[in-house]
Amino acid sequence: MSEDFDVTSDWHVAAPYAFLRRLRAASPVFKSEHLGAYVLTRHADVRAAYGDPQSFSSKGSLTISRSLTRETREKLGEHGSFLSSFVANVDPPDHTRLRRSVSRAFTPRAVAALEQRFRRLNEDLLDRVAPRGHADFVTDLGHEPSIKLTARFIGVPEADEAFVQAHVKDWFQLFLSPQPPERQLELAGSFLDYLDYVDRLVAARAKDPRDDFTSLMTALIGAELTHREVVELISTILLGGNDTVPNQLGNTVLRLLREGVWPVPDALLANASEECMRIDGASLGSFRYAARELTLRGVTIPAGALVLLSTDSAGHDESVFPDPDRFVIDRPNAAEHLVFGYGIHFCVGAALARLQLRTALEVLGRRLPGLRLVPGQDIAYRRSIVGRGLSSLAVEW
Repeated sequence: MSEDFDVTSDWHVAAPYAFLRRLRAASPVFKSEHLGAYVLTRHADVRAAYGDPQSFSSKGSLTISRSLTRETREKLGEHGSFLSSFVANVDPPDHTRLRRSVSRAFTPRAVAALEQRFRRLNEDLLDRVAPRGHADFVTDLGHEPSIKLTARFIGVPEADEAFVQAHVKDWFQLFLSPQPPERQLELAGSFLDYLDYVDRLVAARAKDPRDDFTSLMTALIGAELTHREVVELISTILLGGNDTVPNQLGNTVLRLLREGVWPVPDALLANASEECMRIDGASLGSFRYAARELTLRGVTIPAGALVLLSTDSAGHDESVFPDPDRFVIDRPNAAEHLVFGYGIHFCVGAALARLQLRTALEVLGRRLPGLRLVPGQDIAYRRSIVGRGLSSLAVEW
């Protein structure tokens, strides 16, 4: 098969489905020269790999810094292995300990308490934007409520939200998107400033605890967690709230408008959200390392090889989701997508992400029932190895 993934081309994020369908049929375990990884494309294999950390190790898997130049690595120093102790990036027993600590902040009661706050943030934003009659959904509507909610949850002061948003974007580009050498150095500088900021936040909460995630985690330093682990946890949750969740909301609104199902009836909001995550996931997959030599579908994966678990392909697997490229708002098994992972690495913030998606769609649908796409625009996605997000989306009402 002469085709391969190509993260520098538009189709890689925007429309990879015909390519992925061919892989599932003819080459379900695909060696990608471009990614330098073996790619698992079938739902059953992706799910099984998530569920088997002994064979598919998470250790170091998020640190996609292989593309960094020597100069950039030197600048980053010890932080070149950033995320080396983040909960999604380690195996048991470290994973078990980290996950237990983080879960204290994501109890069902704590997540439910955030719903009203998030609803208010969406209402306040629409009070300001609705009179205009038009907006760029990505910059004007999609991001602010999620960024503010995440900031309040973590304990980031309001005055620092813009700083955090800009720097999170930079570190996402540095580690998860291919960049030319001079841009890498710029992004590395921004990233070090960001880590320094989170470091200071942790130190401040150690002295003066408040009712926020940072204080909760800081209290565990020495007993259950290290200082570095807390810094990495905070940094990564800020990435989810500043980037992944808003990207999913943008993808979802675009899909619903294109399908002509806006506004979504309240009874269908939860399932519509799952179907949009399945068909237009903001996360395209996760990397793992083969912990030993593995043979799967007749392909030998050498020990130590990088493996991409393609949740994007899994969500379009015709053996699980009949007619997978068609949006079915009441698809009975839509929630069987693997966008949040599976098994011990199932996303710790999944309940909060789902709540945000449902709540935003409900408020937007009620306040802007006439929402529509501005005709004639080019829909463009950001280029990325593992994420799908729109660069802009012109809407009117």
